[in-house]
Amino acid sequence: MQSQVHRMTPLLPEEADELQDLALEVLQKSPALGNRQHPVTLDTLRELLWIINSYYSNLIEGHNTHPHDIVRAMLQEYDSEPAKRNLQIESVAHIAVQRDMEMKLREKSDVNMAGREFLCYLHREFYRKLPEEFRVVTNPETGKESLVVPGELREEAVKVGYHKPPGHGSLKEFLDRFGEFYAPDRHHGALKLVAAAAAHHRLMWVHPFLDGNGRVARLFTGAYFHRIPVHGFGLWSVSRGLARRNVDYKSALARADAPRRNDLDGRGNLSNEGLTYFCRFFLAVCLDQVEYMGGLLRLEELVERIRRYVELRGSGMIPGPAGEKGLRVESARMLQEILVKGEAARGAVIAASGLKARTGRNLQGQLIGEGLLISDTPKGDVRLGFPIHAAGWFFPDLYPTLSR
Repeated sequence: MQSQVHRMTPLLPEEADELQDLALEVLQKSPALGNRQHPVTLDTLRELLWIINSYYSNLIEGHNTHPHDIVRAMLQEYDSEPAKRNLQIESVAHIAVQRDMEMKLREKSDVNMAGREFLCYLHREFYRKLPEEFRVVTNPETGKESLVVPGELREEAVKVGYHKPPGHGSLKEFLDRFGEFYAPDRHHGALKLVAAAAAHHRLMWVHPFLDGNGRVARLFTGAYFHRIPVHGFGLWSVSRGLARRNVDYKSALARADAPRRNDLDGRGNLSNEGLTYFCRFFLAVCLDQVEYMGGLLRLEELVERIRRYVELRGSGMIPGPAGEKGLRVESARMLQEILVKGEAARGAVIAASGLKARTGRNLQGQLIGEGLLISDTPKGDVRLGFPIHAAGWFFPDLYPTLSR
């Protein structure tokens, strides 16, 4: 069994200087996102990104549940159609695992997210929340149906396209080697991020579970980024970048599956050129998403987009949430006050509007009702919210517009 583990080599690209330069650019630009807005505002944005991650990760699998419907499901408002309802449940499950995973990493600094135990934990927590129908997979060649057991390694042979992953009898050995080599503390500097990219592919290559390997790989990668750490991660989504280039992503995965072509293609069993290509693609996607969010978080431009949203709501050119009227122009002053300060007392926000107290309270109540302002208590300080009906205007192209 141990000799089979050689089939997974190389575990890192053999010439990684160019990749480390690309990784270093990500590591240098990502932290700057945390300086673009008040920390309180950024914490709220991270919560929005959980929804966005769920949407795009599932979209890669061909499951399209719009963020509007994900938010409805988070409020226990499920679609009456069973298929749509199941997709909503899947999306909420993904968000729940992200939250639990991040809490686990904060509480336990010694967790090796590349270890078999952690990978099985991700799979178990995700699949135990899914509808029964999502746990049944059908072999496309034989038609045989099998049941996915949450957190359990597969116990049968599989084929993914042209790729035949390791036999189920050797999975533990492959995962033990995976966990040993890709443990974050084994690598240093920018090479940690290169290792994260390589590990993303190699986990998909091993295909340890009967189903759900792509989702587990993306959750694992998020955990790896948190542990490296990639400062500013959580304010951008690698899944968004991969989904927007889904064909290229799957092509790059397949290219890294290929065996070594000749003596110039590294010293491992698999193609060094293929792994290098995948890592370069993956890191370029990360950099693209960092730069995309960096542009959206510029204060002056975000203020202008919020002002424009209020203007369009006031003119009736765009609708608010169901049943809500348009917004007064003074709403923009309230939202700008919160954007700059992060959070503020309700009286201060009303004063910033320039309205009389009663009118200001009514308008502030509307903003809270719509989720544009958030407060933890009925009379407590308020902070900026990013409700899904407005977030697409605040952050253009973060997710597709909703078509009914």
